This record gives sequence, structure tokens and C-alpha cells, in this order.
Amino acid sequence: MSYDRALFGICNPLLDISANVSLDLVTKYGAAFGSAIMADDKQQPVYDEIVKNYDVEYTAGGATQNVFRVYQWLMQTSTPAATFLGCVGNDEYGKTLKKNAEKDGLHIEYQVDEKAPTGTCAVLVVGKERSLIANLGAANNYSKEHFHSEKVQELFKKANFYYFSGFFVTVQPEVMVEVGKHAAETNKIYSLNLSAPFVIQFFKDQLTAALPYTDYLFGNEDEAKVFAASNGWETSDVAEIAAKASLLEKANDKRKRTVVFTQGPHSVCVGYDGKVEQYPVQKIDSDLIVDTNGAGDSFCGGFLAGLVQGKDIKECVRAAIYTSSTVIQHSGCTFPEKPDFKFN
Repeated sequence: MSYDRALFGICNPLLDISANVSLDLVTKYGAAFGSAIMADDKQQPVYDEIVKNYDVEYTAGGATQNVFRVYQWLMQTSTPAATFLGCVGNDEYGKTLKKNAEKDGLHIEYQVDEKAPTGTCAVLVVGKERSLIANLGAANNYSKEHFHSEKVQELFKKANFYYFSGFFVTVQPEVMVEVGKHAAETNKIYSLNLSAPFVIQFFKDQLTAALPYTDYLFGNEDEAKVFAASNGWETSDVAEIAAKASLLEKANDKRKRTVVFTQGPHSVCVGYDGKVEQYPVQKIDSDLIVDTNGAGDSFCGGFLAGLVQGKDIKECVRAAIYTSSTVIQHSGCTFPEKPDFKFN
């Protein structure tokens, strides 16, 4: 079976600038471990500061791009099984991002902004914990005109699976809804990740607009609890929240919504039709864990690889646990040359 560009998504391509820093620096810029925030005026100096004072490493990043890279890695197809879009600057950072993403097997259709620089993300590492401060730059300028171009529309309509991170609600929420409507009308699969507590708290209306089209909703335990609070649910039980979220209004009545919430080393909660199943996560020796930051994105990448191949939920979760447990044993969202995994 051909999986040629079966998966399609748009988000914020960012160049990660990683450095091992002091805890004081994380505190200075108001960052938090295990979470991502958007840089404000106070936080803009962090990029120059880490480049000037620390040994830094540059890698291709951005939440959805990382999901797609892991998905492509597990798919192991000779041709791209996914198309990824976003906006970059006309600079060396943008060229580096495209080169690295294509090296990982993706089909890339970046919009190039002639004025704004390529987006960056400061990855502040303290021990095994990471905190992210993103400066969208050109990524914030992705346009409807690019999405509606003939070439992109051809790729968009060719795909059968769509995935968005919640971060894109800060850029083009109307495009997210447009893709969702197409998915519902054509009975294709639309997936959405809550991505971060601030997305739920400060962009609730934009996120809510995309939810009715969402067949698969992803998030972690912190995001689940904030999501529950935003809906006025008086519970912090992740399993219960997954079950409730599965019953929210849905545009395509041909399939029920599946809600997948991770809980770090604890069980994965999958809500469906108001019920919930829990899947245990394999324990990894703490000495083997290098970087937990890529766990969520890599989990989604593995899950989508199973979903695109028509696997059941149990198998999708098994793949997701494999990819996330593999990536956290590496620095950043990176992985071995070949996966040691086979779908049943």
C-alpha cells in the first residue's frame, strides 16, 4: 500500500538553539520545565545571552515538525509519507531547517518571508529537564494565500490524515478550521494536540472552533487538567477528563472522537464514547533518560504512524510508547538511524 504524503500539517518551523544552562537563567526568564512559552519583550534577550555565554547546539525543531519527523522515521517509507508546511525567513536558518527536514524524509513546502527572520526556540537544559522559549519570527507570518496556492491545495486534498498542534491557533486558526471542515465533509481524519496550557487558557475561542472537527485529540496530564477547568469540569482526574472530552460536540458523526492523554511514566488514558481505557507505560531506568522534552511530540508521531496504517488503538499506543521512550533516551527530538519496532 502506498502512503505517499498521506499525512498533512502546518505549524511553526523553528530552529532550536539548545544549551546547558544554570537554573538561575531559567528563573530569570520566567520559564518552566516541561513546558513551552512564547517570548515576550522581557524574554527576547535570552537567545543572544545563551549564544554568547554557553555552548549551543542548533537543530531543526517546532512541535508539529518534530511529530512528523518521528512519524516518518517509524514509517520507514522510501518516499515522503507526510507533507509539512510553515513559514521561514529568507536566511541560512531557514535553509538549514528545510535541508534537515528533507533529510528526515519529509516533503517540505515552506513559505519564505523576505522580511522576518526564521523562528527560533531557546531550549534551556538543566540536568534532564528542559524549558522552551519560542520566538516565532517568520513562522508567525504563515499566510492563507500560501495555503490556497494551487500546489499546496493539491497536496492538501491528496492527504487523508491531518494533524495540527495547538500552537498554530496563534498564527492561522481559520486555516485550521478550514482543514477541519474539509476533513469532516470528506470523512478524512483530523487530529489536534492541545500542546500547552497557555494555548488552552489564552486562545480558548480559537481552539474551541477547531474542536468539533477533531477526530483525535492529544494532550498531556497538565493540559488535560487545564482543559477541564476551561470547560468548567470540576475534576482533575485525567481518565475522567478524557472520557468527557470524547463526548464534546463533533461535526463528523461517522466516527466518534478518540482522546489520548499521556501522564509521563504513568498509564496512557484513551477516552472514547464517554468511556476510558488505560494503557501501561514501560518503565525506563532513570539513568537512561537523557531528555524528556520530546516525549509528547514523539508519542504523537508514533501514534500517527499506526493510525495511517490502519492499526487499532492498542497498536497505535504501543507504537507511540515505543517512539516516546526511544526519543527520551536521546538529546532533543532525535532517534537512531532505524527503529527497532514492528507493527503487528
